[in-house]
Amino acid sequence: MMEALGVIGLRGMIGGAGLTGFMNSSVSLMELLNYQFFQNAILGGLAAGFACAWIGLFLVLRKEAMIVDGVAHTAFGGVALGLLLGIDPLITALGISIVSVFGVSHMKRKGLAESDSAIALMLAIGFSTGLIIISIAGGFSVDLFSYLFGSILTISRSDLLMILVLGMVIIAFLTVFHKELLAITFDERGAKMMGIPVDTILTMFNLIVAITITLSIKIIGIILVVALIVIPALTALQLRASFAKTVISTILIGLASVVVGIIASIFYNVATSGVIVFTMLLIYLTTTALFRWMR
Repeated sequence: MMEALGVIGLRGMIGGAGLTGFMNSSVSLMELLNYQFFQNAILGGLAAGFACAWIGLFLVLRKEAMIVDGVAHTAFGGVALGLLLGIDPLITALGISIVSVFGVSHMKRKGLAESDSAIALMLAIGFSTGLIIISIAGGFSVDLFSYLFGSILTISRSDLLMILVLGMVIIAFLTVFHKELLAITFDERGAKMMGIPVDTILTMFNLIVAITITLSIKIIGIILVVALIVIPALTALQLRASFAKTVISTILIGLASVVVGIIASIFYNVATSGVIVFTMLLIYLTTTALFRWMR
């Protein structure tokens, strides 16, 4: 009986290529907890929200936020390649993301291009490659749209497992190297003088950025992935609190936005990724207005 209700409830979502939830006023929030898709969405969303918000804070402070958008769009080529070859698109997207983020880093380090130009170049290469692969495969598919715009309500157990594993890798890295990343972020030259292996840690950080972007694709989509990583950090920085409190605030904003977005999209039959981003924007605007008024 519950499986039948779940199929009926997901009808609108599946019909919209995984972009929307379903509207069923007779289903309560507690009843939703019995649905497998809802459990997967909440668990996956919490893991992604936690990891993305935390690493996003370091990216914003390092003024490297736009690398997320560039690498995410480059990963489009990886998703298209995975769908063409019949393998998990997140695996190929991860590979392309790693190549892209290290490509940007290499061009910056060797003086071949400034950061924004390097990001634009990688974006162009990845997206054009994706379009070529799509034309070879015969056009856009429902699966491809779910990666472009996110499909958190349709993540499978295997998707959830991958998201949780990647999330734990990101959180473990940020926990172990928290002090080193903090020193590098605010004074890279001083960190080198302190004996911190800056180049090695930044290499690992770039790898973690690629993993974070891949983690976010299934949750919120390639097009909006930058919002999940950047907006919580921007909001928390408005509080002008200590770094520890800013980290906590960033994570809480990311988690709250994902949970509210999932629940609201289900009950009001709107795009989940859009609601998640809209929730983050509302929190950002409210926080900014409130603290500017208090000053």
